[in-house]
Amino acid sequence: MLDWEKIFATRSARMRASEIRELLKLLEQPDIISFAGGIPDPALFPAEDFKAAYADIMSGPQVGAALQYSVSEGFLPLREWLRGEMAKIGIECGTENIFIVSGSQQGLDYLGKLFLSPGDTALVNWPTYLGALQAFNAYEPNYDQLTPNGNRTPASYLETAAAKGGRPKFAYLSVDFANPTGETVDFEGRKKVLELAEELDIAVIEDAAYQSLRFDGTPVPPILSLEIAQKGGIDETRTIYCGSFSKTLAPGLRVGWVVANSAVIRKLVLMKQAADLHSSTINQMAIAHVAARGFDAQVAKIKAAYSARRDAMLAALSRYMPEGTSWTKPEGGMFIWITLPEGADGADLLAKAIVQEKIAFVPGKAFYADGSGANHIRLSFSCANEATIEEGIKRLGRLVSSEMKAAA
Repeated sequence: MLDWEKIFATRSARMRASEIRELLKLLEQPDIISFAGGIPDPALFPAEDFKAAYADIMSGPQVGAALQYSVSEGFLPLREWLRGEMAKIGIECGTENIFIVSGSQQGLDYLGKLFLSPGDTALVNWPTYLGALQAFNAYEPNYDQLTPNGNRTPASYLETAAAKGGRPKFAYLSVDFANPTGETVDFEGRKKVLELAEELDIAVIEDAAYQSLRFDGTPVPPILSLEIAQKGGIDETRTIYCGSFSKTLAPGLRVGWVVANSAVIRKLVLMKQAADLHSSTINQMAIAHVAARGFDAQVAKIKAAYSARRDAMLAALSRYMPEGTSWTKPEGGMFIWITLPEGADGADLLAKAIVQEKIAFVPGKAFYADGSGANHIRLSFSCANEATIEEGIKRLGRLVSSEMKAAA
């Protein structure tokens, strides 16, 4: 038989199954309380609005266009709507600066392909979004640690990159209520990322997938808006903003967007032409229909639900988690990041949690480019009601307490 491993490209060796995608299979087991998947609650999807949107499209004059090939840049009315939304958060741009992708995950893949040659360096947070690591890994980069608080100097990045044989190409970070930590990069941190990018002459990839899900606290301007204000226009900037409808309207339609300098957008369009020609036209039309008629109301609805669940999880953690553990207190999003005592292993804890307590979460190691972070776990509160959160955290606290006593 053919030995496939001998003819696969070398990059295939860096492709790994997503621990999160595998854990989502646990949702099919009715006796498991899952805090694993960072996915929206389907009960909150605007299903009736989408039914009406698709009915209107299929019965109206646009049906032919909806089922036909389309332009690679994306459905123009959707890009026009996004232009208005971007302006609200300080990102003044034209439709030529907006590019529709099949979920922001595709945008990350394209950006990895655009910037990374084998051995180049990507600067990422420790920890960072697992999906970004998966997207970038295929292009065989090295990773170095990005710390928006400025603890490391640009010289250290250059020295490390030179030793590994590749120059830095971009800094990637999730800026609001990040996956996995739930943390937000503050105003000064965003300015420092821009300063670092200027010194290193690299791009900034701003992952804003959760930007709309702020429950409390003061909104922080996007990095791209800060740079536009500094430089006078989007075509003078180096920041690339990635947005998504997956967390607000519907993840299954796979519609996201990238906003950037028009030179970057032109390259991304060429990639899409070679990859899949264009994102689903009818899905873009449906998203445009629903967003134009009720985006703000939909966001308000999900924020109210998720905020209550976050509060319930934080309260339960305070009641049931033992001393020696700590956790983040996010102002929005879907995640809380737990730090266990040194020496603990989230993967080992998960194996016991599933069998002994019938609960699931994501071990923290998956989110570190260097494979560290074993003593962390990620909890998602988006798909569990308050009563389920109370019971699940009670079980988690019981298990962690037991493990800590056994290790003492």
